Amino acid sequence: MAPVSQNELQTMAYTDPLTGLGNRYRMRDRIAQISAERAADPAPFTIGIANLDSFKPINDLFGSAAGDEILCQVAHRLKACIPDGAVVTRHDGDEFAFVLPLVFERASAEKFGQMIREVLSAPYDLGDRNVRLSASFGFAIYPFAGEEFDELLKSAETALYRSKRRGRSQITVYSREIAQEMKRATQLEQALRNAIISDAIDVHFQPIVSLANNQVLGFEALARWNDPDLGFVSPGVFVPLAEERGFIDALSETLLRKAAEAALSWPREMFLSFNLSSAQLMDPGTSANVLSILGRVGFDPHRLELEITETAVMGSADTANRIIADLRQAGVRISLDDFGTGQSSLGRLRDFMFDKIKIDRAFVSRINSDRASEHIIKAILTMCEGLDLEVVAEGIEDYSEAAKLRMLGCGMGQGYYFGKPADSIATLRFLHENEYDTGERAMA
Repeated sequence: MAPVSQNELQTMAYTDPLTGLGNRYRMRDRIAQISAERAADPAPFTIGIANLDSFKPINDLFGSAAGDEILCQVAHRLKACIPDGAVVTRHDGDEFAFVLPLVFERASAEKFGQMIREVLSAPYDLGDRNVRLSASFGFAIYPFAGEEFDELLKSAETALYRSKRRGRSQITVYSREIAQEMKRATQLEQALRNAIISDAIDVHFQPIVSLANNQVLGFEALARWNDPDLGFVSPGVFVPLAEERGFIDALSETLLRKAAEAALSWPREMFLSFNLSSAQLMDPGTSANVLSILGRVGFDPHRLELEITETAVMGSADTANRIIADLRQAGVRISLDDFGTGQSSLGRLRDFMFDKIKIDRAFVSRINSDRASEHIIKAILTMCEGLDLEVVAEGIEDYSEAAKLRMLGCGMGQGYYFGKPADSIATLRFLHENEYDTGERAMA
């Protein structure tokens, strides 16, 4: 075997073995070269990072060989469409990067991102099937976003992270304002992690009632966080953050444990409703985790209802279906939340086994002022009667809404009209004051 030359060794060190693209070292060298060429007159240039959205589930579903084939097809497309003088490299996993010497400002960077986004959105051929992917982008412009390679790359990664936070197929060009926004998010993340560790996240409960007689049938558990430094932080902020940063399991397990412990003191016929996140519906271990927590607390699975959204189900339908089936087999009931606001809702009712539908407040709030909303609610109620599904109307705020829903035949309601979310002590006090039988355990 002939000895490997120095040039061949250098080529290997600068090349991604899977795709044949350059790697991070190639990118570093190209940036150093451009900087040296422009030392006397430092004209701007741009670097960018592209990250494939939801590549891991596809890789897990079809196998690593199919994943590698997709990455090679991505590399081929990128090489074919980058402008003269530009460099495309592959970094870790499903992350690709660009050095764009002739892109000088934000609008041009965004235009390039839009072009690459279109190129990558076309179907990928895996022989017996086609798959589709989207990509998110982060760009950083020299020298405004940094003058050294590491600083520039960090700025592009910050912009990419913001794109990921905003959803799929987003494009972000780094700015100081974005850096501050991301810094605040990181500080919030650290505070949230500490709050979970110190058991400082609280659970409040909102009643779900029978519209026929206003009797409480159960409560929905809602996360609440009041930080000593940050004050009240909305769950609409910190729950998605926990999902994005990968510790939603720890947060959800803490909340479910606390909620189940509190619910032990309620009348035994009352149910506990608890929300599952989209990330949990993509994790095959979710059903075992939920049942393990219930077992440790001593809470009957038949008293638990898990609320899931249609958007969450769509993330990984096969896995979600298995999780739902396992939980229902153990006696847990499944409720489809925010019904009517997602996509293909009727198809989801056909493909998945649900026990209850929650009509979104967007329809309930207009039931007395908008005929279309009233007719949509009528149609939902008729359909659910035929499918033997229970129905809860969310967001009821006054008597007239409750009365109209009762007249239309809706079985259950939830909203400020019946009660605002309250902590476990206030909830137990409410049950005592309204003479619900909480049993000897609650009185101990």
